[in-house]
Amino acid sequence: MIGTSERSEIRRSLQKNIWIGLAVSVVLHLMAVGGYYAGEYFSREEEAPFVSVRIMKYSELGPPPSMMNTDELPVVAVSVAAARPSVGIPVPVPDVEVNPEQTIATQQELSQVPSPALQDGSKGENVVVQQEQLKIEDEPSPDAFIPVEKLPVPVRQVRPDYPDIARRAGIEGTVWVKILVDKEGKPKKVIILKSDSEIFDEPATKAAMQWAFTPAIMNSGPVAVWVAIPFRFQLNKPIL
Repeated sequence: MIGTSERSEIRRSLQKNIWIGLAVSVVLHLMAVGGYYAGEYFSREEEAPFVSVRIMKYSELGPPPSMMNTDELPVVAVSVAAARPSVGIPVPVPDVEVNPEQTIATQQELSQVPSPALQDGSKGENVVVQQEQLKIEDEPSPDAFIPVEKLPVPVRQVRPDYPDIARRAGIEGTVWVKILVDKEGKPKKVIILKSDSEIFDEPATKAAMQWAFTPAIMNSGPVAVWVAIPFRFQLNKPIL
């Protein structure tokens, strides 16, 4: 008779052997399947294409074709006669008749013809030819770039008047003006670049026209340039 302990030992041994057998069978099946697919993969490799090359000697080659084709082109016969054009036929016209009495004046004859301005009998001694003088403006554009060696320097600055209405209303602001300084250093024109309030434009323009500068210098000579000046209108503070 087999005891209880022996039965338990046999049962554990049986289970262990079953798992070992299952693992071995799985490994064998995987090896078989892997070997099959590996054989299929290597058997599918394409063979390198076979290229046959024939080597010929120069003497076996025939003569090259001639570069000068001396064969004449075949002549194609035209069975239909060419029709004569019905348009564009020149038609003779009679020559233009020229009056034999008509002549062309020579240069000497033209020089003897009196001028219409002197037909009143005067000899032209007091005739004055008025020539309009061209006025060349050297005023540059406000947006033009003018290279200078020395910029204008203010030598006289005039403060603008603070408008009474702006002072009573407590209005402050800044007006940027652009002054055209001529070759003598005098303001020639003033334009408003930017203004915080239009009430300050007129006093700023009047004050700018009273400024004086040293002229700008370029190539050892004075030139006209534009300069920008800000006028700041602040209560209880000096303007400029």
